[in-house]
Amino acid sequence: MRITMLGTSAAAPDPDRGGSGILLTVRGRHYLFDCGANTTRSMIKSHINPTEVNTVFLSHLHYDHIVDFPYFLLTTWICDRKVPPVVVGPEGTQDFIDHLFADGAFAKDIEARAQYPRRQNTEILVPDVRQCEPGVVFEDDLVKVSACYVEHIPREISPCFGLRMDTIDGESVSFSGDTAPCDRFIELSKDVDLMIHECTFPESAIEFRKKAQVGTWSHTYPKALGEIAQKANAKRLVATHFGSYDTCNPVVREIMGVHMPKDMIGPALLDEVAADIKETYTGELRLAHDNMRIDI
Repeated sequence: MRITMLGTSAAAPDPDRGGSGILLTVRGRHYLFDCGANTTRSMIKSHINPTEVNTVFLSHLHYDHIVDFPYFLLTTWICDRKVPPVVVGPEGTQDFIDHLFADGAFAKDIEARAQYPRRQNTEILVPDVRQCEPGVVFEDDLVKVSACYVEHIPREISPCFGLRMDTIDGESVSFSGDTAPCDRFIELSKDVDLMIHECTFPESAIEFRKKAQVGTWSHTYPKALGEIAQKANAKRLVATHFGSYDTCNPVVREIMGVHMPKDMIGPALLDEVAADIKETYTGELRLAHDNMRIDI
C-alpha cells in the first residue's frame, strides 16, 4: 500500500502546500481522500495519472477539501477518462455535484467542448454519488472504508467524517478530516498501521486565536494529537493540514497574521509541533509535506 500526500495545508492560500488531498494506492488501484486545491496537479507531479482515480471520498464540504473536484473531473474528462468516478461524501455532496456540471457552473464549458466528436462522452461528468452515514461507506474486492462522525462544524450545517481504510492485505490507514479531539475517531483508528491527522495550529497560537475570534477552534493541537494517536495505538502518525504557520512567504505571513503573531511564523514552528506531539506519542511521527510518499 502506498500513501501519497497530495496536499497538506489548511484553508489559507499557500504556494508551498496544496489543499487537503491524500491518495491511497492498493495493488495499483487508487482511492482519493479529499480533493482540495491543486490535488490534480499534485497527482501528476507524483507521476500518477488522475484519469485512473475512480473513487473519491470527501471528509466534509469545506472548500479547502473539495474545491479541486470540478477541475479533477473536467480535466480527466478531456484527458479521456473511461468511467465516471464514485464520490462518497456527507449529506450535501449530491447538491454540490449537481451545481457543477451539465446544469451548473461549468455548463457552458461542457456545452462548448461537447461540440467535438471526441467529447460526446458527457456521461463521464455524472459521478456515482453516494451520500453516507457512519459505518461502512464503501467496499470492493481490495478495500473496506468505514466512517465516523468527527467534531468540526455543527452537524446540522454539514456532517464531518473521519475515515478508515482496511485492505485485503491486512493494512490499515485512518484519516481524521478536520476535527477537534474526538473519541469516535480514536475508536475508529484502533491499532491502525498509519494515522493521518490534522494539526492545524501550534500550541503557541491557541490563546491568540481565541482572543482574535477568527475561524473555528474545532481543530486538534499538537499535544492532544499525540494523546489521540497514543490512545488509538497507531503504529505510525502523520500530522497534516498545517495552517501555513511554517511559511516564509511574506504574503502568506500577512494573511496568517490574524491567527498568530507574524514574528512567530516560520519553519521553526514545525520543530515545536513535533516536540509537542512527542510529549504524548511514542510511535513513529512524520510531519507531512506535499508529494510525501509513505509505503506500508
